[in-house]
Amino acid sequence: MHTATPPAHKSNLRTTLKDVWALAAPYFQSTDKWRARGMLLAIVALNLGAVYMLVLINDWNRLFYDALQDKNEPVFWQQLTRFGWLAGGYIVIAVYKLYLTQLLELRWRAWMTGSFMDRWLAGHAFYRMELMRFGQPEAQAGTVTPDTAPPDNPDQRMAEDLNLFTSYTVSLCMGLLNASVTLLSFVGILWGLSGAFSFEFAGESHAIPGFMVWAAVVYCLVGSGITHWIGKPLTRLNFAQQRREADFRHHMLRVREYSESIALDRGEAVERSRLGAGLSKVVANASALIQAQKRLTWFTTGFGQAAVVFPFIVAAPRFFSGAIQLGELMQVASAFGRVQDSLAWFVDNYPSLATWKATTDRLTQFNNNLLPSSQYTEAPTAIDNSANTITDAWQADLVLHLPNGQSLGVPASFSVAAGDTVLVKGPSGSGKSTLFRALSGIWPWTSGRVQRPADHPARTQFLPQRPYFPQGSLREALSYPEPADRYANAELVKALTDALLPHLASRLDEADAWGQKLSGGEQQRLAVARAFLKQPRWLFVDEGTSALDAEAERVIYGRLKAMVSAQHGALVSIAHQPGVAEFHASTLTVQPVT
Repeated sequence: MHTATPPAHKSNLRTTLKDVWALAAPYFQSTDKWRARGMLLAIVALNLGAVYMLVLINDWNRLFYDALQDKNEPVFWQQLTRFGWLAGGYIVIAVYKLYLTQLLELRWRAWMTGSFMDRWLAGHAFYRMELMRFGQPEAQAGTVTPDTAPPDNPDQRMAEDLNLFTSYTVSLCMGLLNASVTLLSFVGILWGLSGAFSFEFAGESHAIPGFMVWAAVVYCLVGSGITHWIGKPLTRLNFAQQRREADFRHHMLRVREYSESIALDRGEAVERSRLGAGLSKVVANASALIQAQKRLTWFTTGFGQAAVVFPFIVAAPRFFSGAIQLGELMQVASAFGRVQDSLAWFVDNYPSLATWKATTDRLTQFNNNLLPSSQYTEAPTAIDNSANTITDAWQADLVLHLPNGQSLGVPASFSVAAGDTVLVKGPSGSGKSTLFRALSGIWPWTSGRVQRPADHPARTQFLPQRPYFPQGSLREALSYPEPADRYANAELVKALTDALLPHLASRLDEADAWGQKLSGGEQQRLAVARAFLKQPRWLFVDEGTSALDAEAERVIYGRLKAMVSAQHGALVSIAHQPGVAEFHASTLTVQPVT
């Protein structure tokens, strides 16, 4: 297991911004680009409008407090009425800014999730990532680094990280835009109101114009530097927390998936211990994250509270000398607050920036492994899939390897023509199932040449020992991966009957977790029923009847052989049971490499 730290090359700002652009740009160049760009422009306009309203409210401060100081009641009520209009306008802008921001985040997340899912499921990338994650020699030796390791928990990255990325990207970018526009709008006001700071040094008089502006700049620069120094561990801890949370959830899902096996083995104590260890990792990292956030909050809270009184301290001498009135003092304080808030954007958003960067790093790693050039989406093979010269047969000259580089004892040449029935025999672990995987095109560590029939894959079906059934109706489980409405009820019932499952014929529309509800033998017969339903020419069965009794197996194999014979196809089986041999005319023996 590799350490949960962000890749080292992600440490500089330029690379991070480049990664963000690589993730964000495709949506705004997609088929939804005009709607996306329109919403983005509307959000930008509303942010600018909100800043303009704040400028008007800042000017209102001066008039309102001057009226209070002068006890000018007509102006007082007039300014209260004006404030009502200003506040109402600001509320409308704030509501629609939030609404459009959330709508953009939702549409962006939906598009990105769909895009990532398409690429994750394309070319068996989801399968190869899992093989590569634990199959590399580096992974087995424990020397994998975050830069070389396949991405962990792709489900969490698509379900949670994409949501975090879109929401943080929009909120932080709009926050930075708002801070920048606010700074430009108020820095001139503060410069004009703050006056010059005069002092004597070495017998000469000096004056610093716009002293309040410079005070705000120095105050925030110092605060930003200290914030980064204190909060730097947050990125690493957030990266680790996201992974450990995902690992913990994944283990709980596996307990649910294999609940029967665990219960039969009385493995509750072991699983509780493993879940407890996973939880301990989550809690330990979360505790470190809390401590880091506590240290940062000590400073940022103090920094924010000091900023409340800082402008009054600096401007008080001018007020008490009579150079400015109360209204101007309040306007100075308000303008300083706006400038300080803008300059302190980095300080205020540092925890969010740390989470955003950790999420960006994780998604970038995942995205890079989904690119066409990635070793995890394109199998590291040297397979020649040239145009078929044999139009009605399978022919392969293959060399198969394990992830650690060890060769498998699969014969170099392998051919199956129409009408053949071949039994693949050999000790467990010799590479029989891997041969089927290579023929189907999903095994990465393969070199050589494969020629497939012209009607592959439409007329080819592989039956694994442990079939997969989606949760839902039995009709959907039987038809998978095709739509359930493709087959008539009579076809589905006949397939179940031929697979010795007539008792399930009345339950076609019953929804359940069939992978757990049915026994092992029933699951294998349901997978066989798929074959009877789809009528393939080329059928590869990998221990597909190992859970059946001898009589049921004899009946099933007799019907499978008759089916492929009627289709003018071939039957290739992996089986250890002696009764299966009678249904095959030839034998291919696989010997393990010593």
